[in-house]
Amino acid sequence: MIAPLWQAEGPTPSLAPAARLGDVGPISENGSFAMKIIIGNRNYSSWSLRGWLAAKQSLLPFETELRVMDSPEWLSGEAKKDMPSGKVPVLWDHGEAIWDSFAILLYLADKAGHDRFWPRDPQARALAYAMCAEMHSGFTALRGGCPMDLQHHAPSFAPTPEIMADVARIEALWDEALARFGEDTGEPWLFGRFGAADIMFAPVCTRIDTYHLPVGDKAQAYVQRVLAHPFMAEWRAEALQESFPFTRYAIPGMEKRR
Repeated sequence: MIAPLWQAEGPTPSLAPAARLGDVGPISENGSFAMKIIIGNRNYSSWSLRGWLAAKQSLLPFETELRVMDSPEWLSGEAKKDMPSGKVPVLWDHGEAIWDSFAILLYLADKAGHDRFWPRDPQARALAYAMCAEMHSGFTALRGGCPMDLQHHAPSFAPTPEIMADVARIEALWDEALARFGEDTGEPWLFGRFGAADIMFAPVCTRIDTYHLPVGDKAQAYVQRVLAHPFMAEWRAEALQESFPFTRYAIPGMEKRR
């Protein structure tokens, strides 16, 4: 009988220590990091955030390369020559390209160990798979109506019923994961330890914060925990320093954060 994947992986690896893990480590023979992730603007690119968080969570050494979205090089296609899908993020690992945030997460789980990303309990893992897949393919009203923007916020934003339906569904998923698998572990994340589901929903947490979307106390507390995570704090600090012109996601009523 073949052992389940999580049993075959051996002892559970330790959780990530201090911030800035993942961007230091051994370099390859040509003097560069073994892995490189190409991202778009940190302020706006929610899918880049997911791929980058997955790289950080893997604890594998990697370098980050930013391509400025909607720059002349971007619009001409010059900046996309090493992006198979023409979109960010893309992970390059020893000459192999892995594109799409969810594919990057799955690849890094195979490479670094599934315990770093997925819960061990089969039922918990099944729910985590389903939640991540739903986040990857769904919630189009929220994603389209509330694009990620870390430099601004919209105190007077009026969400549509479709946006609030997405928020209600997300809140229900969070509540189920926390109630069934997270809260009893003593850890503050959806399935106990920080993992794939938290990574996939991290940009949603920024949207709830940016657009002041109404959620219950439990969901709001989870949003604040995600925003305070060291990886998120590192990404946000870099995003707040960006000054690239970008108007594709302009939303009326947005105010600069102070």
